[in-house]
Amino acid sequence: MTQTRQRRGPGRRPGTSGTREAIVRAAQQSFAERGYTATTIRGVATAADVDPALVLQFFGSKDGLFDAALRVDPPTRPLLALVQESDADVLGERLLRRYLELWETPGTGARLLAVVRGSAASPSASAMVAAFMSEEVMLPLARAIGADHAELRANLTGAHLLGIATARYVLRVEPLASLDRERLVAIQAPVVQRHLTGDLG
Repeated sequence: MTQTRQRRGPGRRPGTSGTREAIVRAAQQSFAERGYTATTIRGVATAADVDPALVLQFFGSKDGLFDAALRVDPPTRPLLALVQESDADVLGERLLRRYLELWETPGTGARLLAVVRGSAASPSASAMVAAFMSEEVMLPLARAIGADHAELRANLTGAHLLGIATARYVLRVEPLASLDRERLVAIQAPVVQRHLTGDLG
């Protein structure tokens, strides 16, 4: 026999640790599967088995929840590790290949798609994505490059990669969407490499 679950009052669940983490995980899944617009505080609370008031207590709003979902274990983290491990003269190829692999991996691909779609769905979400990209991706990339105009190079690289991903995985523009990944790497890696270390003219 199924017992009816009593509605919890506001506040942390007694005796339960990791409540905030559970909310973030539920939010990441909802944003990935349902998108920014369809994700609600109540829906995330239900998935995390907490009262909606607790979600608001931790994050303040859906925007705050989106920001937390973006920054906790970000899907772009493997890119930064790759930058630190690669020689400068092969960085463009390795960075592009790993970036495409992330988009084509079900878990990280869904989160990256949620980020791109979320940024288009809300001005506040767009501002948060821009801040995240600057603080967590672009600036570390610029420091790792160690070349002249490093910040500009990082921004050019990020914009180029995002453009490829948007056309290939979000808008699914053909023939780019179905182009073999290694063929795409062969075509575009020299462009990425030029942004990173080449002559900017």
